[in-house]
Amino acid sequence: DVQLQASGGGLVQPGGSLRLSCQASGFIFNLYPIMWFRQAPGKGPEWVSRIDSSGRTTSYSDSVKGRSTISRDNAKNTLYLQMDSLKPEDTAVYYCDWQGKRGQGTLVTVSS
Repeated sequence: DVQLQASGGGLVQPGGSLRLSCQASGFIFNLYPIMWFRQAPGKGPEWVSRIDSSGRTTSYSDSVKGRSTISRDNAKNTLYLQMDSLKPEDTAVYYCDWQGKRGQGTLVTVSS
């Protein structure tokens, strides 16, 4: 059974940073690319970032490019998203996505 558990969210002031994690299980993690999505209150899902199976190739949405870094630790079956210079518009539930399967997300709230 595939499990994707995100963590690391919380309340942060504008300009602050957070590091999100996604612990994966139930599939061979190091064989697949994996993505971060987010969903803001009242809005649909938005793709945030993608990383290939090796961790060498990454891509980002324009909304987070230059402020976020995706990475993975294949030995730990864990995906990360370092988010810096956070803005109120980054407020959303963040979750990881493996081949269309989305796990439990973590809430990020950016507010003063």
